[in-house]
Amino acid sequence: MPVLSQIREEFTRSQPFKGMRIGMALHVEAKTANLVATLAAGGAQVYITGCNPLSTQDDVAVALGRVPNVQCYAKRGASVEEYYGAIHKVLDARPMITIDDGMDLIHLVHTKRQELLETIIGGCEETTTGIHRLRAMAREGALKFPVIAVNDTPMKHFFDNVHGTGESALTAIMVTTNVLIAGKLVVVAGYGFCGRGLARKLHGLGARVIVTEIDPRRALEAYMDGFTVMPMDAAAPIGEIFITTTGNTHIIVDRDFRARRDGAILANAGHFNVEIDVEWLGQHNDGVTRRDGIDSFRIGNKTIHVLADGRLVNLATPKGMGHPVEVMDLSFAVQALSARHIALHGKTMAAGVHDVPPEIDEQVARMKLGALGLSIDSLTPGQRTYMASWDTGT
Repeated sequence: MPVLSQIREEFTRSQPFKGMRIGMALHVEAKTANLVATLAAGGAQVYITGCNPLSTQDDVAVALGRVPNVQCYAKRGASVEEYYGAIHKVLDARPMITIDDGMDLIHLVHTKRQELLETIIGGCEETTTGIHRLRAMAREGALKFPVIAVNDTPMKHFFDNVHGTGESALTAIMVTTNVLIAGKLVVVAGYGFCGRGLARKLHGLGARVIVTEIDPRRALEAYMDGFTVMPMDAAAPIGEIFITTTGNTHIIVDRDFRARRDGAILANAGHFNVEIDVEWLGQHNDGVTRRDGIDSFRIGNKTIHVLADGRLVNLATPKGMGHPVEVMDLSFAVQALSARHIALHGKTMAAGVHDVPPEIDEQVARMKLGALGLSIDSLTPGQRTYMASWDTGT
């Protein structure tokens, strides 16, 4: 992770978090550990737990416990009580900055731990689902401190969401099921950045791709990108593999289960385990076979395979490794610099959702180009004048 390594060196010198406590709820795996170590190197006391009961890598959690100024509470396979108990332990440290992937920390601070609002300067949010929830809070005036929407910046959308989700979700599906993608009819629910990344990767592997959408503009984009577009009800009887990427709830529900073809595989690449109605399947099946990472439900004379309990397939499957390291180098570089921005300016920022400062996004891109040994052009003085003028060249 060359970009994050450069930032760690700079943080070690400048100590932007000296005397600060940072609370984190992220997927606890190797790339995240590098972010944690970077923040600690910058002077922070870091307290971290997982943001998904099945995404923690226990060896990484143990290793983080040996990093100076870091306390890790995450474990793989935590019960609901253990999961939220660990989040409360992070909040017991009275963090001054929060870093979330799904808004669990911020939600608890604003509901059950409101005494912490006096302590927190601001936060950062990593994922689409968390940003949706935060913007809903902000619209209602319920969000009480500034949060930087790390997910919504180009360096996150174009690389983490498109390439990270696209490759890691398909890798997890293939290694868990050993199924051939070429020739399969694959349904992708949602054509945001994650959905379009998945659709493009699937096409490259030889799949026939159907996209379901609710936004007419995204549906039209999917169509002009060469994919078939139809409602989920129409896709349900014909799809062989279904991957949800919407960040919304009840995308695949009871009527879709009943219409499925025998042997259909269902996977979720959104954040929370609400896109596939696994609860309905658990209550209305005629038998279930559970294997590591795959639950096979018998519905009448059909079998439906659900991966990773309907949770994030790229992290919650037994061999799920999350996004490739090259992608997370970029996302966590943006995260680290955004956290520094909160540390320096959070007290003067208004409560609400804030964009990543453009200079941070551009800095990360330039650092990555440099690490790759690439260079680009720059505007000449004449070009700058032309771009700033309204009458030159007319």
